[in-house]
Amino acid sequence: MTATLDIRRPAPFVAEVWLNRPEMRNAFNDVVIAELSDAFAALAADDGVRVIVLGGHGKAFCAGADLNWMRSMAGYDWEQNRADAGRLAEMLWTIWNCPLPVIGRLHGDCYAGGVGLAAACDVLVACDTMQFCLSEARLGLLPATISPYVVRALGEQASRRYFTSAERFGAHEAHRLGFVHEVCTADALDAKVGEIVATLVANGPHAVKACKRLVKDVAGAPLDASLRAETARRIADIRAGAEGREGVASFLEKRAPSWLER
Repeated sequence: MTATLDIRRPAPFVAEVWLNRPEMRNAFNDVVIAELSDAFAALAADDGVRVIVLGGHGKAFCAGADLNWMRSMAGYDWEQNRADAGRLAEMLWTIWNCPLPVIGRLHGDCYAGGVGLAAACDVLVACDTMQFCLSEARLGLLPATISPYVVRALGEQASRRYFTSAERFGAHEAHRLGFVHEVCTADALDAKVGEIVATLVANGPHAVKACKRLVKDVAGAPLDASLRAETARRIADIRAGAEGREGVASFLEKRAPSWLER
């Protein structure tokens, strides 16, 4: 356990990263930001990990920025503010750019920067009673650093509303908007997360990483000859690779692939 995170390895190929400031509703400060960056960089480089679950201990997933931290920044000049925001931007990028699939286990409140953390994940499972809020405008601020991830995950039109209004919205609305993938009761939350984890672990580990990268590279790219050639190259590479050959062979031979035997 680190100062602000609880990092666990509950099963083969699975890592859990828990925000561990329950008394602060898992609000983040400079220490949390640094430790999240380090944790995800280390797990991304660990060949024994195939999926990461990001959650929060206590009553909330993440309430955004720590008020004491915000108070300490009140006297920052422009350069100090820019450097501080840059560290948050790098942390979010480290999570979003992690080659492994990241599942967000969401409950309680998910406010401001917490919405950014959620948006950087690949799969979101939310408790049906939780609340989201992009609350920055209420403080005369804006969700600038988290915006690249939130707009991608929530959508441009919904982001226009919730960035400017700072309204709360619930898990079912987040699901309707496509931000959240699964909504369930608090009692069923861990079982649903576990179900998705098991599905991911059963897939080819290199294929999962390649699929995640494929979505990022194809999204928004012009559908031109270059893209057609690139996607053809990628499928040829993976078909000719050891994992692709093993996957097809195991399917045809009606046996488990080798990556499930390790």
